[in-house]
Amino acid sequence: MSVDKAMSIFGNSIFGQNAPHTPAPAQEAAPGGAGTAGKRVEKTDEQWRQELTPEEYQVLRQAGTERPYTGEYWDTHTAGVYQCRACGAELFTSNEKFDSHCGWPSFWAPLAEGNVRYIHDRTLGMERVEVRCATCDSHLGHVFEGEGYGTPTDQRYCINSVSIRLVQDEDPQVSATQAED
Repeated sequence: MSVDKAMSIFGNSIFGQNAPHTPAPAQEAAPGGAGTAGKRVEKTDEQWRQELTPEEYQVLRQAGTERPYTGEYWDTHTAGVYQCRACGAELFTSNEKFDSHCGWPSFWAPLAEGNVRYIHDRTLGMERVEVRCATCDSHLGHVFEGEGYGTPTDQRYCINSVSIRLVQDEDPQVSATQAED
């Protein structure tokens, strides 16, 4: 993905400004996470409670937050795709993951513009932008801007580990004879 493409993911419009030379898309992305063929996943509260662990339910369905430095992926550097733990939609990749030292997995952009949606979050007396899965509307975390990280978008998607699942890239073994062909 080019830097221009990454910066145009939402053109900083959720922060009230546009990235240079990029159009400003709608504030909330349309549903359609990769891996779900654009289908929305809708379940009853009881169905979510049956399918998710209590911790997953509290974060994904009630917009909770796991404690920093306790999640499975905050310091992971494994190559792969991060999926929504609730519905399996592909949300982020290891290519956009970076070490922010905040205690949660951090990404500078989602996998694709329509895979996440944004909601202005005014809870706890703060102005933040909540990030949700566009396919099943599960809470993932928040996105912040202007913190001075050296990333192409100057944004930090601060995502709860319990909200995502890493599907590792396959590392095909190439024999010496195959490499010479």
